[in-house]
Amino acid sequence: MDASLAFSILVGLIAVALLFDFLNGLHDAANSIATIVSTRVLRPQYAVAWAAFFNFVAFAVFGLHVAETIGTGIIHPEVIDSQVIFAALVGAIMWNLITWALGMPSSSSHALIGGLLGAGMAKAGISVAVWDGLSKTLLAIVLSPLVGFLLALVLTAIVSWASVRSTPFAVDRAFRILQFASASLYSLGHGGNDAQKTMGIIAVLLYSQGYLGTEFSVPFWVVLSCQAAMALGTLMGGWRIVRTMGLRITKLTPMQGFCAETGGAATLFMATWLGVPVSTTHTITGAIVGVGAARRVSAVRWNVASSIVVAWIFTIPASAVVAAIAYFAVSFFIR
Repeated sequence: MDASLAFSILVGLIAVALLFDFLNGLHDAANSIATIVSTRVLRPQYAVAWAAFFNFVAFAVFGLHVAETIGTGIIHPEVIDSQVIFAALVGAIMWNLITWALGMPSSSSHALIGGLLGAGMAKAGISVAVWDGLSKTLLAIVLSPLVGFLLALVLTAIVSWASVRSTPFAVDRAFRILQFASASLYSLGHGGNDAQKTMGIIAVLLYSQGYLGTEFSVPFWVVLSCQAAMALGTLMGGWRIVRTMGLRITKLTPMQGFCAETGGAATLFMATWLGVPVSTTHTITGAIVGVGAARRVSAVRWNVASSIVVAWIFTIPASAVVAAIAYFAVSFFIR
């Protein structure tokens, strides 16, 4: 292939990856702002600006362990080429757009992982999977909402006990202020975990083309580009999903919003430091269900929560199938 053409394809694929990162921010903006909007602590337009800022500065807080997992721990990097990356991004983007249009909070992270698996297996078969990294990621599908649920449940119980002698007005006023901190922490965790997934995609693409030498690494310009793309997507908002996350699962008070965000943020911080690419959607949903269940089980609209779980189950296989079709289509046209 002509060198200038190969470079143009590389630039185009980086642009598509940043588009995915932008859509990730757009799609998952609700995760960061659903509770603070539904409790009416901030208006939506101010909430997204708040979340976008902390999405962007997350690179200064966390390492790049999640990017390394995505780049080398889902499929073997030796089989990755431009076609695989393109097909993986098509699979992830298409699923994101479908679920966004339906107002369904599915996982952008697992859509990307499904896209990588589908495109990689279309090229080289099932042996392409790195089962150590993949099993860790699949385990997180179950554990991240469960941990978020338990932390939020326990935190709600502790805060309720500590506030028992306070008036409802005093509790409401205090937690409206504290929600600024909890929302900031959650947005920080969101930016730290999710933006790194696109960093891993771009870095492994550069590595496969020989631009990173013999060792996999993530250039700083890739870090800044991905954080900026996600922050811009968050700034554009995700109002269709805000309604589901913040209003339809359970009705939240400022105290419950604080507990949900803090429980979700703690889960994301742990996962990011461990290098596990978790779903921010799964995490915050588990936390919101946790605070609702702490009040009473009937406070949770379980039919809404169960429909979200169905979307989770289909995310990886659906995006994998789209990615595999995209890979075969590209292969057919470039013969």
